[in-house]
Amino acid sequence: MVSKNVSRATYTVPGLSMTDGHKVGELLQGRLHALNDLQLTLKHAHWNVVGRDFIGVHQMLDPQIELVRAMIDETAERMATLGISPNGLPGALVKSRSWDDYSLGRAGTAEHLAALDVVYDGLVSSQRDAISVAGDLDPVTEDMLIGHTAQLELFQWFMRAHLEDSDGQLQEPSKKSTDTKAGK
Repeated sequence: MVSKNVSRATYTVPGLSMTDGHKVGELLQGRLHALNDLQLTLKHAHWNVVGRDFIGVHQMLDPQIELVRAMIDETAERMATLGISPNGLPGALVKSRSWDDYSLGRAGTAEHLAALDVVYDGLVSSQRDAISVAGDLDPVTEDMLIGHTAQLELFQWFMRAHLEDSDGQLQEPSKKSTDTKAGK
């Protein structure tokens, strides 16, 4: 699906048809929106987390934010390489996203971590869907998405490690933190 704000060049990378190159570039627009949303959500949680284990969670989020920002840049540059103009504008993100906005403001560490776990559920699932599509068209983009997904899965594990009990069970997220799936 091409947004009105996403323009196409008259080229793509050698070895891909124009149609396939632009299809992959358009696929990446959804990933760009999802990653931009994630980095804003992580920063929001970073600013609003309180309570027990505050400093550990607060400091855990900054490196994740920086790595997600690097993924954003890599994704946008891949889109441009494929001949699709990346759109990182907030209005385009909000207009095209299919997931709910992050619902927590100032809240305890367990609440934010449970809500972020749900965000990562949606994001990682949609990343894997994109990997499947890209894998049929462009192994370079597929490789990039696989690398991003591996990092995102690691970040989710960091969240879950705080929520897990000694039996390997995750705490049940509170009702208000279950409506924040991202990246679908």
